[in-house]
Amino acid sequence: MKKKLFYILPVFFLAVGCKKDYLETLPSDAATATQIFSKFSSVSAALDGIYKETFTYNVGGGSHADYGQKSYDLANDLMGNDMVIHSLGYQWYNTTYQYTNWGLATAGNMSDFAWLRFYDQIKQANLLIENIETVQDATTAQKELIVGQALGLRAYAYFYLINYYQQSYKGNEDKPGVPIYLSIADASAGKPRGTVQEVYDQMIEDLTEAETLLTGKTRASKQNIDVTVIQGLRARVALLMEDWATAATYANKARTGYSLMSAAQYVLPNAQSAASISEFMWGAIIPASEATIYASFYSHVDISTGGYAALGQQKKITKALYDQIADGDVRKAVFNAPGNGTSTNPVYNQLKLQVPTPGSWAADYSYMRLPEMFLIEAEALARQGNDAGARTVLETLIKARYPAYSAAAFSGTALINEILLQRRIELWGEGWSLIDIKRLKQGLNRPSGAGNHGGTNFNPSIYTTGPEDARFLMRIPQRELDNNESMSPADQNPQ
Repeated sequence: MKKKLFYILPVFFLAVGCKKDYLETLPSDAATATQIFSKFSSVSAALDGIYKETFTYNVGGGSHADYGQKSYDLANDLMGNDMVIHSLGYQWYNTTYQYTNWGLATAGNMSDFAWLRFYDQIKQANLLIENIETVQDATTAQKELIVGQALGLRAYAYFYLINYYQQSYKGNEDKPGVPIYLSIADASAGKPRGTVQEVYDQMIEDLTEAETLLTGKTRASKQNIDVTVIQGLRARVALLMEDWATAATYANKARTGYSLMSAAQYVLPNAQSAASISEFMWGAIIPASEATIYASFYSHVDISTGGYAALGQQKKITKALYDQIADGDVRKAVFNAPGNGTSTNPVYNQLKLQVPTPGSWAADYSYMRLPEMFLIEAEALARQGNDAGARTVLETLIKARYPAYSAAAFSGTALINEILLQRRIELWGEGWSLIDIKRLKQGLNRPSGAGNHGGTNFNPSIYTTGPEDARFLMRIPQRELDNNESMSPADQNPQ
């Protein structure tokens, strides 16, 4: 007989601060419900705990590839066309690169980590939403600020769950998605997989309410979700639904008030890793005392840390994509150019994603960056036939990187293809490769030969797939199937 348990992490709320020891980031002194909802300051601390869970290490069992959102972002890019692993190294992510990890339903693998972490974030958000009215010393505005962020975090978690455990939205609306939990009572009993459509409908409902609640309110820092982040999340959802009008509108709203970096700023080590940078819209602010050291994003991508990237597992752009970046485009300068290779810093190695100060682990994680909004808006306008508007938006972004850029020669399908190329260049290493391959129904198509996948680089084994390959899907964790009374082995994703 199955247990009436919903498979999530048995922690109530994460404490505000993480342990300095990166091997123990989930403290044992989590507060009780009575303590949490006794006063507003405790509720705010609990909300901070959800944000911190997005970058904590060892939520799923101790793997150095289990450090939150950026661990899945890196996996998404390694399963795409444009990122190469240099050599065998310490073997982290090699099975992901070879498409043999996401299909494992057992504990200690990527699908298990993601399910556990995102559903725990949903649980914590639901607790806040359900209990906020019991906080007696909070004003109405303060309660709205908490609920708006909790709704945004819940929608954010469902966005990744539905994109990891099922194919992209369009054409798959009636397929099984993931269970939808909107209360603690729901979770205690277990629920079946909701359809893809139902999950998207819930995300839209949450984001719509959150936008109303957060409008006109100021966030404590860029670690907190504000109304512009909600609008950015809404633009992402609309993009995948091919709701082009909504995608363009919300991407435009989201980018209001932010500014693009100069070319000189773009090449600095902190350009992608400091919340103070103008293009940083939302992410995790991580001081050195809370850094997860070797089990971190920068350990896996930045050779200056002395982590795994410096020990043979450098992450490189393909020659095929590098060659499509124009000479004079500052984005070409954040990859090691041919002729400059060394044993530690090989040709095409990425220099875009670095810690601000070599030798220090203090570095922030970006979960939403301004250029993404320009690219969503440009694509959505072009898909509606508004070529002039799309060219204007695209040129605003790319001219900040390459002043000589012009989109004047592009229209129709050629313009859409140009926007998608610029998206691959601009968002390289930020976690969108596999999601884009799925939504565009392209299938995997990795270039091979000198400077690309395989050859002298580590062999990814898989070079091409169909447009909706089963290997694009994470497997439902076996522990969920064992414990959820509303699910059976028949609910498992195909391999």
